[in-house]
Amino acid sequence: MSTFIQLNKRTGETRSHLNQARKQGRIPAVLYGIGKDTLSLEVNEKEMLNILKKNPRAILQGKTSDDKVLPIVVQNIQRETLSGKLLHIDFHHVNMTESMDSKVTIHFLGEAIGLKSGGVLQIEKYEVEVRCMPGNLPTSMEVDISGLDAGDQLLVSDLIFQDGIEVLTDPNTVMIQIKTVHEEVEASA
Repeated sequence: MSTFIQLNKRTGETRSHLNQARKQGRIPAVLYGIGKDTLSLEVNEKEMLNILKKNPRAILQGKTSDDKVLPIVVQNIQRETLSGKLLHIDFHHVNMTESMDSKVTIHFLGEAIGLKSGGVLQIEKYEVEVRCMPGNLPTSMEVDISGLDAGDQLLVSDLIFQDGIEVLTDPNTVMIQIKTVHEEVEASA
């Protein structure tokens, strides 16, 4: 939770002002939360892209113009359809004393032994939804799949999280499976 981002007060609300700010590398944003006033802000595009690349769900330390530091999380990102360029960001104020819902990205490590015997790797889900205190939110989780053989699958219930993290995704949801070539032919027929 040590990543800081500068939150600057937005000076104009017209479309031309917002477009001019984007050209200068400032992305329009809002900050809201329960019991908090909604603030119209701007953030540095390069800083934001760097944060999103490292961990898009990280709890950030937002530093406002009056030197207040607030725990915030990226709630929503609007991007330009064709280029993917950032257009607008919604931040949500995080209450560090209450549990929150978020998603955790799963990284699959290793090569499943089922692939060596002709199996096909099929990844169904890359993330799970969890509920925990903001300070316990993992940035991601690594899962070793080298023990999976042809016909095996990994369910959400097979994931082991630290104490204090409640998994909200259905425990019977398949994360990854190793299909045999025979299964693939039947499915396409």
